[in-house]
Amino acid sequence: MAGRRALGRRFRRLWAAYAVSAYGTGLGFGAFPLIAVLVLHCGPTQVAALSAAGRAVGAVVAVPLGPWVEFHRKRPVMVAMDLTRFAALLSVPAAFACGLLSFAQLLVVSVVVAAADIAFKAASGAHLKALVPPEDLLVANGRFESTTWTATVVGPPLGGAAIGLFGPVTTVVADAVSYLLSALGIRAIGGSEPRPARTGAPRLRAGALLEGWRHILTHPTLRPLFFNSIIVNGLIMAAEPLLAVLLLGRLGFAPWQYGLVFAVPCVGGLVGSRLAPRLVTRFGQHRVMVAVGALRACWPVGLAFVRPGVPGMVLIIAVQFGLVTCCGVFAPVLATYRLDHTAPDRVARTLSAWSVSSSTSIAAMTAVWGLLAAVTSPRTAIALAGVLLLATPLLLPRREKAPRSATEQAASASA
Repeated sequence: MAGRRALGRRFRRLWAAYAVSAYGTGLGFGAFPLIAVLVLHCGPTQVAALSAAGRAVGAVVAVPLGPWVEFHRKRPVMVAMDLTRFAALLSVPAAFACGLLSFAQLLVVSVVVAAADIAFKAASGAHLKALVPPEDLLVANGRFESTTWTATVVGPPLGGAAIGLFGPVTTVVADAVSYLLSALGIRAIGGSEPRPARTGAPRLRAGALLEGWRHILTHPTLRPLFFNSIIVNGLIMAAEPLLAVLLLGRLGFAPWQYGLVFAVPCVGGLVGSRLAPRLVTRFGQHRVMVAVGALRACWPVGLAFVRPGVPGMVLIIAVQFGLVTCCGVFAPVLATYRLDHTAPDRVARTLSAWSVSSSTSIAAMTAVWGLLAAVTSPRTAIALAGVLLLATPLLLPRREKAPRSATEQAASASA
């Protein structure tokens, strides 16, 4: 079975480090919106601003990091970004314990964590491409994706219970410690990692990240996938803080219920990520991405009809199960396609450009939807996001076009 293929000791250590941080992130799911609502008594506009500002400013800070990551060894970069996130997150419970926690601090920590996330993902993708043979990339990405969804199944309910027992910043501590353990795991991977050649040095300081966007926008299939991805992710994430306000505030959901309704459906993400290699083998990358990319847009509009109590919980679980199952298939297939069609000396810049664009679009849409919720209501804003998502399959590529090979891309870049 392709899903059970052995990928080597070094990949297992990288996977273990990823799993530790993924479980920490699962425990800390929704921690900042929850702290903003329950501790700082923020309204929908502030909660949306917290999510938007962190991503937007983090994306701006991350712009020069993409070229910097490209021309440095990837494992030290990953370790540095893990330690940065550890220190930033740990400052939140420290301030809370001293009675000094403020909305401004949550904003600053959100910015630091968002920028470090982008740099880490760029380095991690480039490192994975060098670590794993091309024919095993989909299996490797599928394992990362299944780990993410498994952590999301287990983490939020445990996080909600921990918050109820030990206080609102408990899961932030767990998330911070997970990044420290991830850094130690990445350090233990071992093996030599050559320093990347600093080709094109005069362009490293100005506009180097443009190479990543240029590659995406000139590629016949990556371009529509890029626009589809940033808009879908933006609309889904823009509704998340509003849903937190609606469920935890107006509908009276307890923190454990809030965690539960988002954790149980993530079984679908685990199933989808395990199915992805089989579906690609049978139907091909392009057909799977287009079909599943269209299906994932059909679910979120159902969140506008959520009600209090058990019926509301059942509705959210059903809608989220359909959405995350589709995402569980789509994400590793897209990640593999993106790595397959990007030259090795351009991977970090391409992934950084993609992440910066995604974070910026999520931030912009989150801010707009926060204002919309303040003018109308959180439920109305969630409904509009779901309706607009129904149109996003129009952005998916209609036909698979033969892209240039990685060798041709590298030759073109050198020229």
